[in-house]
Amino acid sequence: MKKSSFIEKGNPAPADYFLGDVNVNLLLKAEDYNTIMAIVSFDAGARTNWHTHTNGQILIVAEGVGYYQEKGKAIQVIKVGDVVQIPVNVEHWHGASHETAMRHFAIIPDSKTDKTEWLAPVTENEYNTEIINEQ
Repeated sequence: MKKSSFIEKGNPAPADYFLGDVNVNLLLKAEDYNTIMAIVSFDAGARTNWHTHTNGQILIVAEGVGYYQEKGKAIQVIKVGDVVQIPVNVEHWHGASHETAMRHFAIIPDSKTDKTEWLAPVTENEYNTEIINEQ
């Protein structure tokens, strides 16, 4: 039996792909289940770069309030309990809100064949654009 804990904060995320203080705790590896699952902790204002996944991605918000945006669309608020199903090859980013930290589970299905393409950082101007569904 292998055992891990999603309570652990994990390791600092690579600065090449994330802006701000972000930690990643890898819970499942591709070689174990053909699925990658991690819990990712974002301090307020922290976020991913724009990126895509050839097999899509699933986010499950565990704590706090965050943002999710697909290229060309408005930023959407995501909060505890939300499940975000990101379609195959859709350019997107996700991270914490301006004032609140956020933790989410990130799941990449069929991860042995998935190709994540990391793109440009989300600029301050992009991060501060129109937000929908804020409550």
